[in-house]
Amino acid sequence: MLITLMKSLRNITTINQIVGVVGRRTFAAGGAKKKGSKGAAAADAPKASLLSKEVKSTTVFGANILKDGQDPKILPDSEYPDWLWHLLDKRSPLSELRRKDIESLPYEDLKRFVKLDNRARIKENNSVKAKN
Repeated sequence: MLITLMKSLRNITTINQIVGVVGRRTFAAGGAKKKGSKGAAAADAPKASLLSKEVKSTTVFGANILKDGQDPKILPDSEYPDWLWHLLDKRSPLSELRRKDIESLPYEDLKRFVKLDNRARIKENNSVKAKN
């Protein structure tokens, strides 16, 4: 902001122009609350929930992205795909995969092992190059 102020002050010739540039607001006016005002305490107080517990447990609030849309309903677990329930499962790190026999690893773990091993090798090569 200081840089733009200095650029605009270069071409100013009268006092009225200085007051116009310096007094110009360059930010959005916010609804700042004063600490001593009576309305600040009422505005900061937690508001009672307007939604019933039944509605809270059947809809996903904030997931609507459409202007005229509604928040989606929570479906039973059988309606969701199987892979969704395995997203947060812990996967074994590279050190653990290296200890196992490669021939006995399932396909997904073998794919993960190759990816992590390549990544580790690339990092090692880059650090060696950086030292030279």
